[in-house]
Amino acid sequence: MTADIRRIDDRISVAPQLGEADFAEIAARGFTTVINNRPDGEDPGQFPAARGAELAHAAGLEYVHIPVTTQGLGPADVQAFADALASSPGPVLAHCRSGTRSTILWAMAAAKQGKQAPDEILRLAQAAGYDLSAQRPILEGYARQAG
Repeated sequence: MTADIRRIDDRISVAPQLGEADFAEIAARGFTTVINNRPDGEDPGQFPAARGAELAHAAGLEYVHIPVTTQGLGPADVQAFADALASSPGPVLAHCRSGTRSTILWAMAAAKQGKQAPDEILRLAQAAGYDLSAQRPILEGYARQAG
């Protein structure tokens, strides 16, 4: 496996860009859904989302493409990510260039849904190797909205 998969919790793990050969192993590890958070053409040599969908489906995986940039990430992206997590029949692997955007999307979705407090979200992200402390005000805002 070429992908550096990092577990956040029982439901979600994140990884940097997947290779074409990774999908069968992802399925063998028990994941049921792959969420791709990279816009097509972000890097030379990156396979397009349509190819990722083909590879995922051939491995028996669901595939969701929610392309975001860190600067362009908005509430609709957070909701789409939350919806993809909610509709997945099992564990989800989200990926982007480094895993950071996918972790940020998960963190915001978790805060928006009120599933975890911002401190717990930040702790889980840090344990997976992602420092999201700069996202604390946004997470707190989503948590307040969740009430």
